[in-house]
Amino acid sequence: MLSLLVSFGLLIIAMTVHEFAHGWVAYKLGDMTAKYSGRLTLNPLAHIDPIGTLLLPFILFISTGGRFVFGYAKPVPINYWGLKNPRRDMGLIGLSGPAANLILAFILSIAWKALPVDSLLRLILEYLISINVILGIFNLIPIPPLDGSRILSALLPFNLASQYNRLEPYGFILLLLLITSGITNIILWPLVRMFLAFLGVSF
Repeated sequence: MLSLLVSFGLLIIAMTVHEFAHGWVAYKLGDMTAKYSGRLTLNPLAHIDPIGTLLLPFILFISTGGRFVFGYAKPVPINYWGLKNPRRDMGLIGLSGPAANLILAFILSIAWKALPVDSLLRLILEYLISINVILGIFNLIPIPPLDGSRILSALLPFNLASQYNRLEPYGFILLLLLITSGITNIILWPLVRMFLAFLGVSF
């Protein structure tokens, strides 16, 4: 139970930073929606989704014997037409969440290296770093509703982006198929290990 609570608490931290980054960048780009809806905060309670933040991590923790915990927060509302340059800005907003997780992982890795090897805090930081890296890289997958789809849509020519965005209603199904088939693991874990190696953090 203690392991579950620690894993859950660290995941909440990573998801809160991720969603706050979305809201903060959207606010800086002219959209006030996140601010007025109370999402421009690092208070985890504002970002909790009953299924993605509570139920899914619990199921994954139990089903993997405590080896893996993952989830998602309540998406920050974005008003497309409230942005100064909607197409470009949606890409920047999409990038901000994963970037925040990876930047946080980098900062934490500096503290991690300064701690004694047998320190409990070092072990906790190691897990928090790993969760942030996994969350950041996973969200870069260019399948709706993940952030990578916003980034790719902003980079594509308008006509191609319009066709690509038609995948959105089927994004969750496509993502589920990739996860259950193991394809995401083939892509995700090597990138996670590569980034952790870059940080000098064991995993």
